[in-house]
Amino acid sequence: MPLVKQMDQNSAGDPMVKACLDVLGETYFSLSVKNPLKKVLASSLNGLPGHLMVSAVQSFVCCLREELKTTDVYLYRKVLDNLASCMEDFSLGTVALSVFWLNLLSTVLQFLQKLLLDIQEENRQNHGNRIVQTQLMHDLLIAIKVSMMLIQKLQENIQGSLWKHNESFVWQSMCSLLKSSTNFLMDATLLQTVQTTSGLAVILFIRAMYEPVEELPSLISDLLLGTMEHSPVPAWFVRNCGALCTAELPDSVLLFLCHGALAMLDWKNGSMGENGEKLLLDIASVLLSLSSELKESSVATSLSRILAIWTNSALAALVSGSPDLKIKLNGNSDITGKLLEYIYTHWDHPLDAIRHQTKLIFKNLLRIHQTTIAGSNGKSDPFFARLIKHLLSLDWHVKGKYASLGCLVECVGTENILQLDRTIPVQILDVMNDQSLAPYASDLLEAMFTNHKAHFTLSFQEGTWIDQWHDLWVSPLLVILCEGNHDQTTYIIDYYLPKLLKCNPDSLSYMIRILQASADANLGSCSTRGALGALMACLRTARAHGHLELSNILSSGLVSTECIKQGLVHQHNQVCIDALGLLCETHRTTEIVSLEEMQLTQFFMMYNLNSQSPSVRQQIVSLLRKLFCRIHESSQVLYKMEQNKTKQVLVENSTHMPPLRILQQYKDFMSSLCTRLFGVLFPGSSHPTRFSALSILESIAEIFSAPKGQAQVFQLDQEMDSARVHTLIQCFASTFEEVKILAFRLLMKLRDVALNLQDSENLDLLFQAAMDLSTSTKPYDCVTASYLLNFLVYHEGLQNSCLGKWLEHNPQMDENTSVSTVEKNTLAVMKLLLVNVEEEILQAKKCLLQAAASFPMYGRVHCITGALKQLPFNNLTLVSEWKEMVTRLILMSYSLSAVVSPVVQSSSPEGLIPMDSDPESAGRLQMILHEIQPQDTNDYFMQAKILKEHCKEESEKLDQRPTKSKDRQACDVTEVSLLLGTLCKLLPSQTTSEPSDALITVEQVKNIGDYFKHHLLQSRHRGAFELAYAGFVQLTEILSRCNSESLHKMPEQWLSYVLEEIKSCDPSSTLCATRRSAGIPFYIQALLASEPKKSKTDLLKMTMKELISLAAPLNESLSVIPQVHALNILRALYRDTRLGENIVPYVADGIKASILGFMSPVWAVRNSSTLLFSALITRIFGVKRGKDENSKKNRMTGREFFSRFPSLYPFLLKQLEVVTNSLNSLFLLLLILGRLYPSPMDGSHSALSTAPFVPFIIRCGHSPVYRCREMSGRALVPFVMANEVPHTVLALLQGLPDPATHCMRQNTVHGTLLQVFHLLQSYLESNQFASLDFQQRLGDIITCMGTKLWLAKSVTLIPGMQLLDFWEEMNRVISDSELMSGIPYSSAVPGLIQYLQSISKLVISVLSVTAGADIQSCGSAAAKRMAKPSLSVAHLLHCEFHEVRLLALEAILLWLKQRNSKQIAEGRGGVLCLLIDLEDTFLTMALKETNPQCFCKVLEILYNMDLRNVLPKTKCSIKMNPNELLTWSLNLADIPSRYEVTPACTAYFSCVLCLQISEEILKKWVQLIVYFCGDEQQTEMLLAAAEILKSITSFLLISEKLILGLSDTLGLWKCVILLLQNEDLVVRDAAAEVIQVALSEKKSNEGTEFAFRIVNAPMALDLAFGILCELLQRWGEVRAGVPILLEWLLGDSHFLITLGFLFVKEEDDSLFDKGEVNFWAEKLTHVRQLSKHLLHLISVTRLTLPDHGELTRLSRIALDQAQLIEHLLRALPLAPEFSRTPEFTRLAIQKERISVCLKILNLLKSDDTCRNENLEK
Repeated sequence: MPLVKQMDQNSAGDPMVKACLDVLGETYFSLSVKNPLKKVLASSLNGLPGHLMVSAVQSFVCCLREELKTTDVYLYRKVLDNLASCMEDFSLGTVALSVFWLNLLSTVLQFLQKLLLDIQEENRQNHGNRIVQTQLMHDLLIAIKVSMMLIQKLQENIQGSLWKHNESFVWQSMCSLLKSSTNFLMDATLLQTVQTTSGLAVILFIRAMYEPVEELPSLISDLLLGTMEHSPVPAWFVRNCGALCTAELPDSVLLFLCHGALAMLDWKNGSMGENGEKLLLDIASVLLSLSSELKESSVATSLSRILAIWTNSALAALVSGSPDLKIKLNGNSDITGKLLEYIYTHWDHPLDAIRHQTKLIFKNLLRIHQTTIAGSNGKSDPFFARLIKHLLSLDWHVKGKYASLGCLVECVGTENILQLDRTIPVQILDVMNDQSLAPYASDLLEAMFTNHKAHFTLSFQEGTWIDQWHDLWVSPLLVILCEGNHDQTTYIIDYYLPKLLKCNPDSLSYMIRILQASADANLGSCSTRGALGALMACLRTARAHGHLELSNILSSGLVSTECIKQGLVHQHNQVCIDALGLLCETHRTTEIVSLEEMQLTQFFMMYNLNSQSPSVRQQIVSLLRKLFCRIHESSQVLYKMEQNKTKQVLVENSTHMPPLRILQQYKDFMSSLCTRLFGVLFPGSSHPTRFSALSILESIAEIFSAPKGQAQVFQLDQEMDSARVHTLIQCFASTFEEVKILAFRLLMKLRDVALNLQDSENLDLLFQAAMDLSTSTKPYDCVTASYLLNFLVYHEGLQNSCLGKWLEHNPQMDENTSVSTVEKNTLAVMKLLLVNVEEEILQAKKCLLQAAASFPMYGRVHCITGALKQLPFNNLTLVSEWKEMVTRLILMSYSLSAVVSPVVQSSSPEGLIPMDSDPESAGRLQMILHEIQPQDTNDYFMQAKILKEHCKEESEKLDQRPTKSKDRQACDVTEVSLLLGTLCKLLPSQTTSEPSDALITVEQVKNIGDYFKHHLLQSRHRGAFELAYAGFVQLTEILSRCNSESLHKMPEQWLSYVLEEIKSCDPSSTLCATRRSAGIPFYIQALLASEPKKSKTDLLKMTMKELISLAAPLNESLSVIPQVHALNILRALYRDTRLGENIVPYVADGIKASILGFMSPVWAVRNSSTLLFSALITRIFGVKRGKDENSKKNRMTGREFFSRFPSLYPFLLKQLEVVTNSLNSLFLLLLILGRLYPSPMDGSHSALSTAPFVPFIIRCGHSPVYRCREMSGRALVPFVMANEVPHTVLALLQGLPDPATHCMRQNTVHGTLLQVFHLLQSYLESNQFASLDFQQRLGDIITCMGTKLWLAKSVTLIPGMQLLDFWEEMNRVISDSELMSGIPYSSAVPGLIQYLQSISKLVISVLSVTAGADIQSCGSAAAKRMAKPSLSVAHLLHCEFHEVRLLALEAILLWLKQRNSKQIAEGRGGVLCLLIDLEDTFLTMALKETNPQCFCKVLEILYNMDLRNVLPKTKCSIKMNPNELLTWSLNLADIPSRYEVTPACTAYFSCVLCLQISEEILKKWVQLIVYFCGDEQQTEMLLAAAEILKSITSFLLISEKLILGLSDTLGLWKCVILLLQNEDLVVRDAAAEVIQVALSEKKSNEGTEFAFRIVNAPMALDLAFGILCELLQRWGEVRAGVPILLEWLLGDSHFLITLGFLFVKEEDDSLFDKGEVNFWAEKLTHVRQLSKHLLHLISVTRLTLPDHGELTRLSRIALDQAQLIEHLLRALPLAPEFSRTPEFTRLAIQKERISVCLKILNLLKSDDTCRNENLEK
């Protein structure tokens, strides 16, 4: 090109230049549209000099002519792409087209006509071949787009007079294109995108051809409204668009025409006049009418997008529109009302696209209204005011509320909204504990505070407004960060805080100042962050977004290093993460990592790797990865500086030192980090620790990989040695597969060094271990074997050392040196495994149970599958060998499946379960079996007898666990299915008829498909068919992408077959009608899920039509089995998320089928219908994420529900009418109606009135079923309009019986009261209770209630009268109740207990209110009457029914805890005045209470009361002195059967330990605490022990002098240490509080500058040993205490006895039991920390005990154990870490304990010189 451009003007006719231009033209047209060279060439051609342009155009025209001669349908796409390229941003192409209009127009038009017809014909011929049809559809789409571009260029370049006549070829071609576009638009079989584009093309062609132009809008209006017969239409229009002239066009066609009109017509500048305005309004009318009809997801999405386009067009039209148009588009107009109705219905739609478009529509509606009222004050506009009021009255769970309010903020400003309610920011922040709402809430808050700041900036002077802004937007944030729950604070930090800091970065200093001031007072806890946690979060966010530099705040002293250190070990996990994030996250990846950051990171790693929370572990790995990236990136900068010898100082403060020194710090830091990470992979380390360490190591290996030619500050492979490699290999023995995966991936990254460190002997051991594990009876062992083999196949010496015997028979393997090691070894290993499996299959054919028990085969198959998955099939050398291997594997799979199939396809695949011994239960089961008559061709029980005959000698042993044997056979089928699914992936997507290098043939794939079909339709074992489904899914995905027509149509054929078999109801059918249809739903799921998502989903539509017709049959069939199958399959399909929104159009039919099926007399149909209904409720309302049944998160408004599912309106109404006549089968109807709720946005535009439902739902309240009455109360709420609530409530109350009524239906009265209650509750919560109508009706309601008060006096009712808000009536009810007058009934009276509980709650509520300060301080007569309630607390405590006493005790305990936590003020006022002089009552109850729950509450109350008031009264109240009372409580707590009262008794005892108590009682109390802390105790007991230990920490554990004696005190400390190692997190957190108390006391006593105040359990454990060693020094008990600690170090003295039983292998109880699983506790961590502090203690005190008898005894025990350990280790088999993992782990742990103990013992016996040398070592 440069040479061509340099030629002068005289060379334009040079043949060489012409040839060059021809070559360039041909090159341009030969390139594909996605080839980047095409754009490069176009850019170069655009720069041609003018004198060469003519020649270039001629070359392009010649090339175009050649292109247009193409006749192959599948090459049309290339021609279309070239045509489109010429018409887009290509000047040479544009010039060529200028010539083209004159010379090639007819040729191109003719080509396009032919192309469209040819594609249509080819599409018809390939019907059913979805891949080819999809390709043709895309070609057709491009053709229509090119024809549109062509017509637009035609209008620009040629005058209409030259072609707008019938004789013109251009006109005739236009007519042809218009006709074709019309046909495409009307063809519903085409893709929706093709129809949409055709709609655009039709309008474009009509606009180009129709005259006069002024009448065009009228023509399109008539077209849309179906009034074409009344309009004069040109003949050419009728000929070409006749299909559009009908009165009833399909809805989708109308939609696409509307889209075309909006997109193709000019709505600006009023160019279309009044007709255009009418068309605009007509389009809106049509679109809104379609919104209630079009429910299919893709069409509904298109409709929402087109409505958004309409609003944009309306805005454009309004600029120059008539006054009449402004009136019709005003906010008060009918069209705006209907659009708002559409918005309210769809703003919470499940589809994101629709929600987004709904927001755009609302935003544009506001702009439209602003345009119509231009010139007036929009902020005070009634339309906006009404919208704001309605939106604020909505609940905050409505997602659409946030976006709509955000739009209104832009129109009226934040200040105007806040004037209505200043608490809006706090309300929104409170909502942010829900992740689904947090993004919406944060967006609204951002819009509000940004607008508010702009308002303040404009309205006030600088700096005067910031405090007010902080009070509104920052202060509530800080409060929630300190005290909010985990989810809420996390989402606020993620979504809200960054936006706030971005808006006003200066607020950070305000946050730091406020939080620093309260950090000491508000430390936080395990559940709240506290001020320190909030500070860490703010600092982390600020640094991550570039608002601060860590070095600056550390150097300035704003935040200290100690403060960050405290955050790194905080008890709240997220505070630790935020503190780590502060160190790791920064907005610059090349920022130098300071030495302080590295040291703090190392400190963090010591105590936080062992987190049980997966999310915390993932965050740790992610943050450390960012730190490693910073080290890597900054090191590259430092290397470049060093190479360039740059002397300038970097910007960072930390880089004043030389680059090489920083690089050395980096290297030392990474090396020490790796040492720490490998060090925690010790035997017995927990799963969380291993996961964290391996994940971090993997990140290091990835980030610090060494590309050639690049210096690397650190390389992990240089840190590796044989011991570390062996440590990683040992991780394969973990019972958690994710640990195996991490270890394998890390070894693969370090493959070269890891393999080089394996000698032949070790290789033999590992290979033998893998082969042994592959036949283990434990499934997780074969997973270990698979990872071992997958690692070993990379070793070059594997064949020579491990496969030598096998290779003797196959010497040809070594001949081909080009074969990769992996391929060669994998093939050899797979052949070896295959030979073993084939031999085992032969044995299994003789005795299946013997094979399952002795040598299960699934392990070998799993190893084969694992080897296949990691093999690079696209780069194999031994193709013929692999083909043979694949064939053998397929045949082996069939053989294995044939052996075990009779078991997994039997009627009782999980084992022999005896029939019910109860005749009634057996009779019901027999009736159910008779109803469905399940068929089973294989009699399992007969086969079981045959198997016993073949293996008589083992029958007794094997039959003891039939379930286990069958589970193993199910595992066989599972692994076979996964193997076959993996093999199917070997089929190439492009299959041909000729032989190829494909490892699997088409015929083999078909056979595999038949195998899956047979297996899924026959299997009964859930594990077998669920994982067979996983393999089948792999096959169907392959088939959906394959271009072989025979394979491509197989899913459709299989689907038709199974549906026909279900419908046939053949008595010989083997389909399973029980077990939720077993594998049939899985089979159909896999077939439908493989259908391309962007296709027409024909298979889904066909299947749903068939299933729904079977699920809800029109007439009663002879057999119900097809109906049961259909219901079960539908349930699976509705639950399948892969079907997405494509399944939603069938939800209404599914609801109908489930409700009708629930009324069936057949149990199986009712059962399946209930399950289907449950799945549909989840599909409609979303997954339930909370425990609150009445939460509105999983509900929707009645309008939204019936708008989305309009066909359910008449159905539910009819069914409700039917069932209310009999009051049967109400449950499902009320369940779905109860999920609806009213909305204040319901307006007059709602098309579906809910009024007809009301009388039927009221009648449901008369049901004899309690649950139905309760549900009817909830279901009535959404069907009563807000303005009708007072009238409805009054009518319901008036319907209640009068006192004179003789015959009274209790159920009816109760149901009516419930309906009144729920109506009023919902109405009051909706913030509409201030309406004038309600105030007027309130008096009538209260009056009517007064006349019905007599109902509350009847003990046979469950009262609902807690609504009464007038004191005299309530006091009268209480006075007349049986609590006051006595109870002349027994507890057997129905409803008595509930009645008494309700009255008791009313009494407690009245007491709480009347004891309040407001009532007590008021001097009015009414207040004095209110302050004297009828009943006292004491009266409730003396009630004979424990339910009443329990309610009173719970209320009292709550008041006391509120007092203790400062939530209520202390003193004689308030609710605490109700407890005056009740100490005697509580003490008496403690002795006489018989109910355990009440007794516990009494003791808890005494524990929380002031002991100065309680203890003096013990002698006069219960005739005991405090010592006797404590003895009694300890005796009671010592009863093992009363575990629920034990903690309460002991806690009460602990609170009075300050008294003078005998030593005997104290020792008994210590023994009880030790018993509480045992390993097998319940969590409640352990928590009580932790609370007790915390309460006596200051008095006993860390006292200046020993009170209990050394042995007992250390016993209590051991309890603390045991609790700190408990598996339960809440127990560890509670125990950590003991250490926190000790640290606080230490800080207050010693006044140290820094001390940890709140720490997590790992840190607390370390500190506990340190504190204990310090206490021994303080007490002067070092010589006596060290031997005791050494005994702790050595472990349980009974270990010698139990070690001998380690090798007695009992039969495992469960097949899938993983044995010992360690989730947290690590014995070696405990050992290492204790030994560290012991050595420090010995060093500080210079302690020696050469002649100590206790040390001699410990030495003897340790040496004996060491000898036994060595003996047992030698007795283990080879590679015991894999074959005997639990035993090996225990021995390894004990070996290290003994080693450390002996080291310290030797140190204590040595003299000073030796001791110093040993300590240095």
